Amino acid sequence: MEPRARAGKNVGKMNFAHNELAQLLYGDGDVKAPLPETVRVLDEIVTDFIQGVSFEATRAAHHAGRQKVKFEDFEFAMRRNPRYMGKIQEVFEKKKEIEAARKNFNIDDQLVRETNAEEKQAKQASAKEGGAKGGSAGEGGSKGGSAAGGAARGAKRPRPTEEELDEGDDDLDAEADIGTATKKRG
Repeated sequence: MEPRARAGKNVGKMNFAHNELAQLLYGDGDVKAPLPETVRVLDEIVTDFIQGVSFEATRAAHHAGRQKVKFEDFEFAMRRNPRYMGKIQEVFEKKKEIEAARKNFNIDDQLVRETNAEEKQAKQASAKEGGAKGGSAGEGGSKGGSAAGGAARGAKRPRPTEEELDEGDDDLDAEADIGTATKKRG
């Protein structure tokens, strides 16, 4: 007699999705659309296997004085079958690798967010400083409508500070250095 009772609620019902079992069969060499009877039999076999292993693991945990089943209990239940044992160990090792990679990814992602936030704050601070400096420069009337304004346009522009430089300023500075500036941006 078997030491465990069969669960009556699972008799005649599918415990796994038809598509999952069909893909499992196809992956092992069956046709793409297996017979429904084949899928039903595989469902019973897989369900019976999982129940048996879980029962053995629960028995090992109970023998050790624990109510919760741990990984070691499944290892103990599979100790007689090295093939299954190796597969279980491989799955748990992969799980640990994925968790470690996910943790590293979250740390890296957090660092990137913090860096972006710091850069954004620095840009906002420099924009506030630039707005305070540039606000008083344009108060003196019209821009370039008079002869004095035209003379001011022909004069050399003061070099901007490093915080004010961006991509467009690089071209003007390079042309000014070699003396080939043909057109000035205003």
